[in-house]
Formats: sequence, C-alpha cells, structure tokens
Amino acid sequence: MSLSFATIAGFNANGAMPHYRATQESHSVIEGNGLLLIDSGARYLSGTTDITRVVPIGTISDEQRRDFTIVLKGTMALSRARFPRGIRSPMLDAIARAPIWEAGADYGHGTGHGVGYFLNVHEEGPQVISHYAPAEPWKAMEEGMITSVEPGIYRPGKWGVRIENLVLNVPAGQTEFGNFLRFETLTLCPIDTRCLDLSLLRDDERAWLNDYHQTVRTRLAPHVSGDAKAWLELRTQPI
Repeated sequence: MSLSFATIAGFNANGAMPHYRATQESHSVIEGNGLLLIDSGARYLSGTTDITRVVPIGTISDEQRRDFTIVLKGTMALSRARFPRGIRSPMLDAIARAPIWEAGADYGHGTGHGVGYFLNVHEEGPQVISHYAPAEPWKAMEEGMITSVEPGIYRPGKWGVRIENLVLNVPAGQTEFGNFLRFETLTLCPIDTRCLDLSLLRDDERAWLNDYHQTVRTRLAPHVSGDAKAWLELRTQPI
C-alpha cells in the first residue's frame, strides 16, 4: 500500500549514520569497496515491515567482517532469548549488546521498537527494547507483540553495520516459575554470509543461521522464479 518510512541506504561512511538520508543535494556514489546498509519497509494488508541488511560491495576488509559478525551475534542472541511473560522490555536490551560489549563496541540507539499496523512503524510503546528507556510497568512484554531486533556498530567516517529483523512474542512454556515467552522471527530475508568472519561463530550460532536460511528458502522459493530464485538459493546456502 505504501512505504512505512523513507528508505535509508548508506554506503561506507554514510552507513555509519543510523538515520542517514540521501538527497539530490547530498549523496555519495556506490563504487569501489565497502559495505552498503539498506533499511527499508512497507505497509501491506498483511502487515508492516521494517528490515535492515548489509551487503558487500567489491572487497571488504577483515575489520568490516568482524563488525558484521559481532552485530549478527547480537541479533542472534536476542532472537534466541526466552524470558518471563510480563518482564519489562528494556531489560532485554543487554542480551543483544553483550556480544558487542564483549568486543569493546556499542551503539547509540535502542535495540528494538514496536511496529504498528498502518500506524507508526517505529512505536516507542507499549514495548521498547532499550536501556535508554525507563522500565515502567506498562512496558511489560506480552504475547502477540511485534518488535524489531536491530543492534549495530557504527564507525564514524568509515562504515556502519545493522542487522534488523521483526520478531513476534509467542509462548515458550510454563514452569514452576511462571509463563515464559520467546521470539518467533517474522522477517524472511537472507543475511549475507559473504560478510562473515566464520571463526567468530560458535557451533550453535552457525546452526541458528543455517536453520534460519533454510526457513527463508523454504518459505520464499514457491513465490519466486528465474534469477530471483537462483539468488535466493545462493544466498541461503549453509555455512
């Protein structure tokens, strides 16, 4: 029906500005070597999207691969989390940041925001995954909420990395400690493995990524053909 927000497309240094906008008066040309960050979304009758992916242009450096892999580790860590129903959503922020903090890096924005259906695509309530937000009681995580997961690393004047999916709160079982929730990843789009430093991934992280790509391939393959299908199969190969 429409875009849910103006597309952010930043190459190298422009990708280090989380809310960068290219204009006719101020923009760069995508050429040479580096990382291209694209954050885009749209409103469909079936739902609203918000997704960020980073792709390599030409040859990328070992440091760029390291940043990309560390950000992906943060995305995976939160995406795999289980948590008590009703937990204050800002408390989940550190799960995504932990692998990034361990590498001596950080990012200056929240990890996740709510997504509205034909409303605001960036909703700061009721739930928001951010240590910048106070943990008021009304920020409790409940079943059915849709939230973004989008950690990043930004190196001013050099490049930026952000990997963003939308996730749904679904039941994860009940124990003597109460009801638990987990995230179901809704976004179905390959994560570019050409940017990975595989030596930084644990076996369970490789398994998560391979399972995710298998789901992406299985769900999307019936809807594409020709070059698009060949691209999908290539970008979802196991690592």
